[in-house]
Amino acid sequence: MKVKTIRAQDLLTGWILVTPALLVLLLVFAYPIGRAFWLSVFTRNLATNLEPVFSGLENYSRMLGDGRFWASLWNTTLFTSISVGIELILGLGVALVLNETFKGRNAVRTIAILPWALPTSIMALAWAWIFNDRYGVLNDLLIRSGLISEKINWLGNPTLAMIAVIAADVWKTTPFISILLLAGLQSISPDLYEAHKIDGASPWKSFTQITLPLLTPHILIAVLFRFAQAFGVFALVKVMTGGGPGGATEMVALYIYSTVMRYLDFGYGAALVVVTFLLLITAVAIAGYLLSKSPARSEILK
Repeated sequence: MKVKTIRAQDLLTGWILVTPALLVLLLVFAYPIGRAFWLSVFTRNLATNLEPVFSGLENYSRMLGDGRFWASLWNTTLFTSISVGIELILGLGVALVLNETFKGRNAVRTIAILPWALPTSIMALAWAWIFNDRYGVLNDLLIRSGLISEKINWLGNPTLAMIAVIAADVWKTTPFISILLLAGLQSISPDLYEAHKIDGASPWKSFTQITLPLLTPHILIAVLFRFAQAFGVFALVKVMTGGGPGGATEMVALYIYSTVMRYLDFGYGAALVVVTFLLLITAVAIAGYLLSKSPARSEILK
């Protein structure tokens, strides 16, 4: 009976401690989302009518036939899948290198984090200059090296523009994943590797049987964080391509911005926000479930 009383007191203390944080989250996240749900069932376009008119699910039915929305959703999915996949592989490689002991390691770690520390808009502007077809450094280097004979219009070609945006995002956000994974690597005891080495295991076996299983929770966190961030990408695309050429790099966040800020269609823009939010939550939940049920995760739980 005494144990139950202590546990109840601990539970009450825990709730008291987390209540302020929950209230902040409720204010910062719940209210805007609830407001978007409410506004999505109204027709409110400031360009035609200043007063909101209840329209039920009309905004959502309109979305079904909105080809621009589905195109932006596909662009966002493609961008997110490719960029996060590449960042995970590169981030793991960088984390493994930074986890080794070598002279100047602290300086290398500091340099490695610089891309992530730079403001997105400034970094995007720099990459737009790099990929510029007339005076960009990339075309200049390729011509000087003899790999191409004519300048390439990187940001004027739909496929190349998407590649350019992905490359810029990978350069900036790979350090974020590497830091998360480096923290996980440093939590693994060196004694495990020593014992494995004594048993005659190769470095590859140590990686697959020790590093990867124990690093799975950190990989899960990194992927979920980056998936949510990449799905809501805005500043990078806005500065580099503006969604062009011809909407080839227009992401959902950019389309919502245009709907609300350019066309002043707040009702439909709110509906786009709601659907995007639900899709993101669903995708993150599925990804988290699949990663948590992976063989590597099961190995940890044994």
